[in-house]
Amino acid sequence: MLTDLILAVLHHLAIVSLIVLLAFEFALLRPGITLDNLRRVTKVDAAYGATAALVIGIGVCRVIWGIKGPDFYLSNPWFWAKMASFAGIGLLSIPPTLALLRWRKASKQDAGFLPPQNDVARLRVFVHAEVALLGLVVIFAAAMARNGGF
Repeated sequence: MLTDLILAVLHHLAIVSLIVLLAFEFALLRPGITLDNLRRVTKVDAAYGATAALVIGIGVCRVIWGIKGPDFYLSNPWFWAKMASFAGIGLLSIPPTLALLRWRKASKQDAGFLPPQNDVARLRVFVHAEVALLGLVVIFAAAMARNGGF
């Protein structure tokens, strides 16, 4: 019982951290980005990826060792909807991460480098979509926790 509580608390803290980091990335990644904010958003993106890995790892632990057991999760369609949404977020996060890594490298080679505004705007579309899917993850988690009912 204590293991389940610890895993639930850690999972929720990781998810809240993920939401905060995504909001921070969304706020920093905007047209007119400065070199300082480019450096910041690159670090935030790395923390976001690491936190997503924590959410997944702790979530797997909850499925395996949590009080509800694997059958509850694996037979629940809302669980799979949540997993599909989270996988979508992961796929959507790839282009921004790759662009940020390229921009970081370019800024190290050229101290005056700033990414083109249209590229920044394009990446914001991906982050917008991540935010939308994260909202679905929360909705699906609430549905899942109610044994699939509303």
